[in-house]
Amino acid sequence: MAHTMADKPNSRIKLAQSVVLLTGGTSGIGLASAKALARSGVNKLMLVGRSIERGQSAVKSVKTDVADADIRFFSADVTTPSGATEAAEACNAAFGSIDVLVGTVGNAHMPKILHKLPIEDISPMLSTITSGAILPARAVLPFMMAQKRGSIMCVASDAAKLATPGEVVIGAAMAGIVMFCRGLANEAKRSGIRVNAITPSIVQGTPLYDRVMEDEFSAKMFQKAEQLADLGVATADDLADLVVFLASPESSLITGQTISITGGISTI
Repeated sequence: MAHTMADKPNSRIKLAQSVVLLTGGTSGIGLASAKALARSGVNKLMLVGRSIERGQSAVKSVKTDVADADIRFFSADVTTPSGATEAAEACNAAFGSIDVLVGTVGNAHMPKILHKLPIEDISPMLSTITSGAILPARAVLPFMMAQKRGSIMCVASDAAKLATPGEVVIGAAMAGIVMFCRGLANEAKRSGIRVNAITPSIVQGTPLYDRVMEDEFSAKMFQKAEQLADLGVATADDLADLVVFLASPESSLITGQTISITGGISTI
């Protein structure tokens, strides 16, 4: 049965009225996104990470940019069901809603040719990478469905779309995240919930970039890739600008999309 306009949920909530839950928010893309959201008017953010010390530092860093914003930190491992659930419940208890989820719990695994990767490491890799995106999204769903609005973003990787030597398992996990976002977007749209995936390639100014460039195999691979970035190599701030847009009412009709920021490394 077709919905009338009167039946459709209103997801056009302003940034200044939004509550943002940001997993992986203590460094890199997550911290850059927290700062960009705060500067754009979001004044209620909960950052989630495992390290209390890094979390407290991240809160201080965001408040340095926007002193009057209400920025809080919750310590949890969102790659576990209990951690993801507790983080969502803590955000809702603190602020009364969850309007935006930005999932930036990244991949900590270095690229490695498959036959050199111990077989016992494969299942944990797949589970850890995908769980960091899927479990927080599942945890916030009840709250967003109850209020009939929400924007969920999962930061994955362009390895989801482009086969790369050394990223066979990583790419499989990232493709899983992308398909998860597409499927959830289809399920959740009637509740006014939008779901999109962001798939960067190389992102300068992040802890992962530094680690990748210190490893001989991955450094050689990504240095070649950087040469293809004729528009410039992406930074954490570039991704943060996209996060702000996807959190805003200006993107209220965008869902189920996979958006790459690569500077031209890939145009797939």
